[in-house]
Amino acid sequence: MSVTKDGNTGRWMSQIRVTDWTGNVIHKKKRGFATRREALEWEHEFTMQASGSIGMTFADFIKLYFEDMEKRLKPSTVANKKWVVDLKITPFFEKKALNEIKPTDIRRWQNSLKSYRDEKGMPYSETYLRSINNQLTAIFNYAVRYYGLRENPCHKAGSMGKKNADEMQFWTKDEFSLFIGNKYFEDKLASRTIFMTLYYTGMREGELLALTPADIDLEKQEIRINKSYQRLNKEDVITSPKTPKSIRTITIPDKLCECLREYLDGCYELKSDDRLFPYTKSFLYHEMEKACKASGVKRIRVHDIRHSHASLLIEMGFSPLLIAERLGHEKVQTTLDTYSHLYPNKQIEVAKKLDTI
Repeated sequence: MSVTKDGNTGRWMSQIRVTDWTGNVIHKKKRGFATRREALEWEHEFTMQASGSIGMTFADFIKLYFEDMEKRLKPSTVANKKWVVDLKITPFFEKKALNEIKPTDIRRWQNSLKSYRDEKGMPYSETYLRSINNQLTAIFNYAVRYYGLRENPCHKAGSMGKKNADEMQFWTKDEFSLFIGNKYFEDKLASRTIFMTLYYTGMREGELLALTPADIDLEKQEIRINKSYQRLNKEDVITSPKTPKSIRTITIPDKLCECLREYLDGCYELKSDDRLFPYTKSFLYHEMEKACKASGVKRIRVHDIRHSHASLLIEMGFSPLLIAERLGHEKVQTTLDTYSHLYPNKQIEVAKKLDTI
């Protein structure tokens, strides 16, 4: 290590050579430190990060974590993870050494999030708290597996929040009819087609916004889902679907075929590989909010239209396996875990049939 002072500027400079965790020698130089102590602190932090030492700060480790994740996950997944980590996790732990974060620190972090209230006095939802906690657990699991951290402090601290919401929000058939039939959509064919498609297919928002005319076969009454749309860094990005099972073909009813045909007939010079709905997710949110106010239907999330489709299929008596295939769930268990409370209790029916034996 070499820390020197520039006689002309009075500022300190550091030059350092270290061997990183891959065995490569790194030569690094940095100028402009106000004090010798600042230069030495920078050298220490850089050495820790370059060598992959668990004594590095949490903030330095997060940089390494995302450098690796960016090469392994979809850009949209990395962006979502980074947003949560930067906003809800790093500010609390950033200056602590990775190997000095204890279960008590995790508990204090959890309590700070559980006690949060917004301007309306509302706390974070239980499912959101669980999602944030899962991100931190994954980070420490990564440190244990690849950087030799002895144990994950999140395991002893315990989790927070709930996997599923206490009450799932969705529309009944009558509520959707009231929503889609109100006057707001009279001169908004694109918006009406979007919500009709979401309700009668159960596809995800990103899947809908990635659709092209080539994905729709009105003769066979089918929609092919094989990609997803994201808006990242102010650019439109088309990615692969969420999971391999998300690539699927959905059969659609006559009423949706008629709606799509009318919409397509009004789209001039639309190429087969153009986006059918050239909008963003924020457009969907705003249109839904306005239409809910106009119709008087309760406000739910755009994603909850997917739950509405699933509840409709359950009410019609379809099996969890068919619903899982239609929604693009990787496992039938995901469908059962998400919608089990919507299935009618068959215990009395079982008992009656046993009595007839």
